[in-house]
Amino acid sequence: MKKILIVLSIGLLTSCIHSNKFTVTGTIDGGAGEMIYLEHNGLTKNTLLDSTRIKKNNTFRFRAKKPQYPDFYRLRLGSKQIHFAVDSTETIEINASFDSFSTDYTITGSESNTDIQTLRKSIGKVQQKANQIVKGLSYAERNNLINELTFLLEEHKNLAKPIILKNPRSTAAYYAIFQQVSNVYVFTPYDKEDRAYCAAVATSYNTYMPNYDRSKNLYALVMDAIKSERQAQQQAAWREIIEQSGVGFIDIELPDHNEQMRKLSDLSGKIILLDFSTYDSQGSISYTFALRELYDQYASKGFEIYQVSLDRNKFVWEDAVENLPWICVRDENGPNTRYVSTYNISSIPSYFLIDRSGDIVGRNMDINTLRKEIEKRL
Repeated sequence: MKKILIVLSIGLLTSCIHSNKFTVTGTIDGGAGEMIYLEHNGLTKNTLLDSTRIKKNNTFRFRAKKPQYPDFYRLRLGSKQIHFAVDSTETIEINASFDSFSTDYTITGSESNTDIQTLRKSIGKVQQKANQIVKGLSYAERNNLINELTFLLEEHKNLAKPIILKNPRSTAAYYAIFQQVSNVYVFTPYDKEDRAYCAAVATSYNTYMPNYDRSKNLYALVMDAIKSERQAQQQAAWREIIEQSGVGFIDIELPDHNEQMRKLSDLSGKIILLDFSTYDSQGSISYTFALRELYDQYASKGFEIYQVSLDRNKFVWEDAVENLPWICVRDENGPNTRYVSTYNISSIPSYFLIDRSGDIVGRNMDINTLRKEIEKRL
């Protein structure tokens, strides 16, 4: 009985040890005696994990510590490489020949590695075409090559997209997002069409592996692209304000609580306080009282308030503004109204003072300064 328990214990111990390792094995025809290297492809650097000499029967074998998260590795034979991923797989088999190592090989062990191989072969064709664009070509030759390269690149992306969407959490999807041609990424979140694919992978990785450095990096990259686009839109909006002849603001047309459409431009010739705020936020009551004092004091002299509500709850807003004397409007999208981007609203309340000529002459001043600016222009 004791012997049986000892044998079982050793078996369980061996199983636990094995579960913390992955194996890469295979054959390299014609490679007997050559050195082959196993390397980890990190986010910022490559690390040599192990090396061995290919045996006389052309076989090789590596064992390495299994990564905490799905990760990327490569076999290197001289300057030639085979890239693969390790996820839940414990054994990966790679068979190739010495002469065509990295271009003609078979890999078994996971679907992701099959997809990665497909992606590598496809991008290799694109890179070969890109390498043909060199100095000294005629305009016609160069133009033809660029057209061919563009076609191949589009073909590759059409191949990669279903691989990405099939399982955005897979290593193949991540690999596809970061493929390059001549050190330029094929997919980039800064391109609006590409962003959907980058975002799919970023969201999936961030959801299931939020502490992984690759998840954090990709998620931050996508968010930066979104932020950059918003900034570009805001800058364009402000350029539109500047370029509009005789009008220093972008017009707004939204319904009030009686469903009547109210245009900001209908107030031209008055001193306007264009206000963005909510009634369901802390401090809204005191803020409304401050606006009421300004309105009561200056409305008879040509002062008007045009208030855009960013409330999420339409009913809260309708109840709050029912008896207010100034113009209160709300987009059905609430805080997601396009005017938030147009007027570069990053916090609430935010307001703009517009003079009788339609020029924006102040933004988010303290109440005393605002009062002085209003009086100066009445």
